[in-house]
Amino acid sequence: MPDHADRRTRLRAHCAGAGSDAALVSRPANIHYLTGCAPTGAVLLLGPADDLLIRPGDLPPADDQAPQIDGVRVHALGAPDGDPAVAAADLAREAGAGALAVEEHHLTVARHRALYSVAPGLRLTDLGRAVEQQRLIKDDDEIASLRVAAEIADQALGELLESILVGRTERHLALELERRLVDHGAEGPAFATSVGTGPHSGRAGHVPTDRRVEEGDFLSVGLGARYHGYRCEIGRTFVIGSAPETWQIELYDLVFAAQRAGREALVPGAEYRDVDRAARQVLDAAGHGEGLGPWTGHGVGLEIDEDPKLAPASMGKLDACVPVTVEPGVHLPGRGGVRIDDTLVVRPAADGGPELLTITTKELLAL
Repeated sequence: MPDHADRRTRLRAHCAGAGSDAALVSRPANIHYLTGCAPTGAVLLLGPADDLLIRPGDLPPADDQAPQIDGVRVHALGAPDGDPAVAAADLAREAGAGALAVEEHHLTVARHRALYSVAPGLRLTDLGRAVEQQRLIKDDDEIASLRVAAEIADQALGELLESILVGRTERHLALELERRLVDHGAEGPAFATSVGTGPHSGRAGHVPTDRRVEEGDFLSVGLGARYHGYRCEIGRTFVIGSAPETWQIELYDLVFAAQRAGREALVPGAEYRDVDRAARQVLDAAGHGEGLGPWTGHGVGLEIDEDPKLAPASMGKLDACVPVTVEPGVHLPGRGGVRIDDTLVVRPAADGGPELLTITTKELLAL
């Protein structure tokens, strides 16, 4: 089981080093990381006396039974319209805190002002992205959850490929994939499932329509599973019903080469932008560099789009045990395109290099 108490201890030490004797965490994914749960609307107050999970007084039934969290006391507001963040600032003041670190990147301006008004003697500092930085490197339990999520996504996709596809709509296929994810044990999809056929194929984040699958189409699919709160993603492209045309083979081979270059660049110590460059230069050389979009990939975990960003201007270096996606694609307007997307965990060469979590074949299949 994840050691949530140790995570809170590390954050408390960070805050103390920055001169704050208490911290208010309001971003749901960060609360989940530090406690193992994130009831709707709740906030987490660390110190200076107790650690409190402060939740609204009118939680929906699904959230009302908060799990027991070692070292954290659950505090429900008496008034249904109370703001847990404002209550947290008042409780920190009463406990003798002199400075409270808050997630300014998550709080609204109005909420930030309300904290000042309820505790005027409390100095508010910026916690910044301290929790997100802690979340960057995953422990064994987190990676185990990601592995299961990837297995579920692979299963759902594999079953779909065994069914009859011609004549079915993008929307229907997306709904079926999401149902299969749940059937195989997912808490739900990691994000809105994308299915693109024919001229829609290869578009990043394409919203499924009522267009029906036709013979000779490219079919691109992007999906992910959520398991124990952790999210993975996979993207594949296929040809429907017949042998692929020459232009389809050439485009697929190009995107596959770019994706392979990006995957091979995933080594501890590699610059984020160098991973992006490895994939981008393959497409650039073929005149399709604009098709890649703003980044080659990104981190995954409790959110589907986490740090790091594998992008041209990103600063920083990869560490071992950081899960990321590598997802290049090219879309040709009016014709369609190819996207190939994997979730991998960065590993040193001595451990075999990057660990591929999503294992559905990347061979260009004719379905």
